[in-house]
Amino acid sequence: MPHTTHANARLTPAGRLALARCVVEDGWPLRRAAERFQTSVATAQRWASRYRTHGAAAMGDRSSRPHRSPRRTPARRERRVVKLRLIKRWGPARIAGHLHMEASTVHRILTRYRMPRLSCTDRATGLAVRRYERARPGELVHVDVKKLGNIPDGGGHRAVGRYAGVRNKQATTAARKHGSPVIGHGYLHTAIDDRTRLAYTEILTDEKKETATAFWARAGAYFASVGIAVERVLTDNGSCYKSRMWREALARAQITHKRTRPYRPQTNGKVERFHRTLAEEWAYARPYRSEAERREAFPGWLHHYNHHRFHTAIGGPPATRVPNLSGQYS
Repeated sequence: MPHTTHANARLTPAGRLALARCVVEDGWPLRRAAERFQTSVATAQRWASRYRTHGAAAMGDRSSRPHRSPRRTPARRERRVVKLRLIKRWGPARIAGHLHMEASTVHRILTRYRMPRLSCTDRATGLAVRRYERARPGELVHVDVKKLGNIPDGGGHRAVGRYAGVRNKQATTAARKHGSPVIGHGYLHTAIDDRTRLAYTEILTDEKKETATAFWARAGAYFASVGIAVERVLTDNGSCYKSRMWREALARAQITHKRTRPYRPQTNGKVERFHRTLAEEWAYARPYRSEAERREAFPGWLHHYNHHRFHTAIGGPPATRVPNLSGQYS
């Protein structure tokens, strides 16, 4: 097994071998060898005995695992734990409750069998998620739209409660549908680079093909301004992305268009995860009193995301992977 001696150990494998050879081959007394290598007589005797029996290969660390574990969970029960994890996709606590076991025991079994965490598995299949990252900026850009309900003047139900939120809706707009006030939605069009995670987002009024195509023209210009040449674009199968206008806009820029498999948003997961982060850290991060207040806070949050927010997947902000993000070399 690999050498795992702790930092305060007197002897490394090379030191053990030298000690053993002094005793076995040179005939040193155990006490003299122990004093020379600053260890105990018992330790010197142990390494000398191992050297006599197994030679130099025995100077490494041995496993501390016992030869027998009479109280270990039976193999049949371990198989039941693994089966429940694969079929039901339950966590350790729920499996433990179902089998009347300790959650810590179930966790050790799952670890022993190298079962991936639920957060790292595909919900549909239960298999480990295959993560990827492109080799260079611009090789692939993820594009998607997120729909957010507008906030009425005075605050919505998240800020002031459901009753007051409905009253604010009624006061904000005269539009009605089936007797209920309609204040509309904002559509966040996002383009995010696969390699750098650099994001460009605009809040627009709809997700029609004209709107999506015009957004991409501005997004492409933004990426070009920071030195990122877009080669491919990945979208879902929304109508705006299947339109001829969208296809021709990408063709004119010599960009390859890829679409995800139907009902498989995980393929476009980087932009989906960005939208989740956006919702948690900006859209619903605090009780805004109006839609204008929320939108006013968005440019600052997006700048923070691109330049300062630590991204765990890349080990720093997206700006650390974009050489000319600030434009000082243009």
